[in-house]
Formats: sequence, C-alpha cells, structure tokens
Amino acid sequence: MTDEPDSIVLRYLRRLDSRMDDLHAELKDVKGRLTSLEEQTSLLRSELGTMRADLVRMDHRIDRMDERLKRIEARLDLIEA
Repeated sequence: MTDEPDSIVLRYLRRLDSRMDDLHAELKDVKGRLTSLEEQTSLLRSELGTMRADLVRMDHRIDRMDERLKRIEARLDLIEA
C-alpha cells in the first residue's frame, strides 16, 4: 500500500498540470512561428518600399526620355513644334 491515499482531486490536478505543460509547449511554438511571420512581413514591406522607389525612378527617367524624344522630333521636323 501507498503511504498517502490517491484522491480523485489529486489525480485531476495532476492531469490538469500535465495538460497545462502541453499547452505551454504549444503556445511557445506558436509564439515562435508568429515572430517568424512578423519578421517576414517586415522584410516584405521593406522590399515593397524598395520596389516602389525603383518604379518612381523609372517613371522619372521615362518622363525625361519622352521630353528628349519630343525635342529630337521637333528638331528633325517630324512633328509640329
């Protein structure tokens, strides 16, 4: 026989304690995955900002080339000045 009687309340408390340990481990895993997602989102936003800046620069260059092309066409009398 055991020294202490194993009460039903004590068994339930042990089972709850075990389940809480499992939940704690799962929550730790979820937090790690969430952190990873946040980091990836931050990197995507940074890359998107860089792409937008590149598009603005390209638009500016195209506008300048369009102006130069119009001047060339006007000099060659290809269009009315």
